[in-house]
Amino acid sequence: MKYSYRIEGMHCAACVDKIKLALSAKINVINVTLNPPMLQIEAVIAPDLSDLNKYILAAGKYRLQPVSETSQSLPTNKTEPSGLLAYYPIFLIAMYILGVASINNFHAGSLSWQGFMNQFMAGFFLVFSAFKFLNLRGFAEGYASYDLLAQRFSTYGFIYPFLELGLGILYLGAWLPVATPVLTIIIMGFSSLGVINSLLKKQQLQCACLGTILNVPLSSITLIEDLTMVVLAALSLVMR
Repeated sequence: MKYSYRIEGMHCAACVDKIKLALSAKINVINVTLNPPMLQIEAVIAPDLSDLNKYILAAGKYRLQPVSETSQSLPTNKTEPSGLLAYYPIFLIAMYILGVASINNFHAGSLSWQGFMNQFMAGFFLVFSAFKFLNLRGFAEGYASYDLLAQRFSTYGFIYPFLELGLGILYLGAWLPVATPVLTIIIMGFSSLGVINSLLKKQQLQCACLGTILNVPLSSITLIEDLTMVVLAALSLVMR
């Protein structure tokens, strides 16, 4: 029999991933939706609500309220794009940043590598941090689902967008030309470790790179994105 519950405390797609991860090892989860915030499970007999709430607390400050004990299905989420189409927002944003950086630095028929790199990195960090600020709390919770430091210190998830914003400003103003790429290598390099860890565990999570506004899955594309910033920062140091 199928049982439906209303979930209190949900506010972003990262919550869906966290709840699925916390409950799937305990019960047979059929579906978790954000709009409406609902959980549907399947069980032979009605599970104890206090036990379910105990399980869901492992995911965060969520609480279940029973809706019905019928076989009625929950409204399903709209079909999400798969494959490379799922990363269309990242590719589109990257192409815009690439185009703006190229146009700004094309002068007298030549392209300044250092100027191009600075403006590309500035655009990347400024735009991506802006998406995170649209729902700072949602980003922090989503980031904590796979980042190694954010998992131990939840405050880091709230600090991280400010670090990206700071790097974007430093690249845009071409200030601290040595310290800025070094900080980029440290921050993005460490961030990639969490992505690698999740990929090795084959966890199905949402990438927090664009905050919670756009639903982008965590995958090797996320890792390539982080490592690209590391490589560009390293090249900036080597070619200076």
